[in-house]
Amino acid sequence: MTEETSRRGVLLAAAGLGAVGLGTALATPGEAAAKGAEITLPPASEAVEKFRLAIPAAALVDLRARLDAARWPEKETVDDWSEGVPLAKMKALAAYWLSGYDMRRLERRLNAVPQYRTRIDGLGIHFLHVRSKHPNALPLILTHGWPGSVIEFLNVAGPLTDPTAHGGKVEDAFHIVVPSLPGFGFSDKPAERGWGLPRIARVWAVLMKRLGYTSYVAQGGDWGAGVTTWMAKQHVEGLKAVHMNLPILFPPPIEGEPSAEEKVALAKLVAYGDNGSAYARVQGTRPQTLGYSLSDSPVGQAAWIYEKLDQWSDPNDAPAPSRDEMLDNIMLYWLSNTGASSARLYFESFATDFSTQKLDMPVAVSVFPAELYRPLKVWGERTYSKLYYWNEVAKGGHFAAFEQPEVFVAELRKSFAQFR
Repeated sequence: MTEETSRRGVLLAAAGLGAVGLGTALATPGEAAAKGAEITLPPASEAVEKFRLAIPAAALVDLRARLDAARWPEKETVDDWSEGVPLAKMKALAAYWLSGYDMRRLERRLNAVPQYRTRIDGLGIHFLHVRSKHPNALPLILTHGWPGSVIEFLNVAGPLTDPTAHGGKVEDAFHIVVPSLPGFGFSDKPAERGWGLPRIARVWAVLMKRLGYTSYVAQGGDWGAGVTTWMAKQHVEGLKAVHMNLPILFPPPIEGEPSAEEKVALAKLVAYGDNGSAYARVQGTRPQTLGYSLSDSPVGQAAWIYEKLDQWSDPNDAPAPSRDEMLDNIMLYWLSNTGASSARLYFESFATDFSTQKLDMPVAVSVFPAELYRPLKVWGERTYSKLYYWNEVAKGGHFAAFEQPEVFVAELRKSFAQFR
């Protein structure tokens, strides 16, 4: 032992640092900075405990440094998005994130809504819970997908829970529960296999029961539609009906020779499989490998999400998510370091549970025109024996609540009216 090492040991001992303190003290500057930039989640218990986001200043210093030091690839060789996010678009978004975006905006928006965490099946679950002032409101659980988050539903929380202030009637009111999927946002990250759609569906049922809701409805799109489907499939306690804006009807239930309408829908589904689904194959087979890039580079994480937010939204109709709203969603992924853990849901369920399931519970569907593919009512009728509502709306894409909050709210009011 050198004299310098010995002197350092004596000083650390005198300062009262044990083995943990010694390890931290001897960490490299990079490790220490990374640790200081992390958001540490409080341990969850079976109690429903309030949660508020407090972004460490060090996390924003770290983010700005990484954005400022980004290394860029060469320009794409095409004049469109067919190779991915164009370089000029990505540089513009990153420049705005660094110099124009309010880095505390996400914190304020989330903390303006009641947030909680509770442990279910060994995992801490983060969720928004907004109770209506109207006592006869219908309880509703809303589930997001990828690359979305609870951010998608912030603009519909007010109209759903306080309809009289947003052009609706007292009987339109909902109590809403909006959980973050395991491995997303401020829910815990699964440390074991088995956290696929059926298990998440059961956890959501426990959550609703824990909140005191014995009778409720459920809604989802993307992965949220998958969870909602499995809640209906398993007839979880208390669930009365479900609504989906992306019904899980793939593979489609074709009977005999496809009709002309079916052939058009199938062609779009095949085109998505051939040219738009590589992200799902990567996340479904190598989420850990992908995660190293997403965890280390905010530009990489942003590009991975930005492409979908842009390309899966309806290009013909406003309002689409604003640049600030997109960055709120991207910030949530970055700050929670959930690039790998969110991708892991594809590894668990994309090739198995995320598929057509026969349902015998009341099902409502709203089809948005710029969705990844156009599901057909005849497919819904062949799959959902109690399909009671099917509507094709005029505008909107994959991120229904995010893109078209007014249309989304109107669809939920209509589709769930009979279950009040």
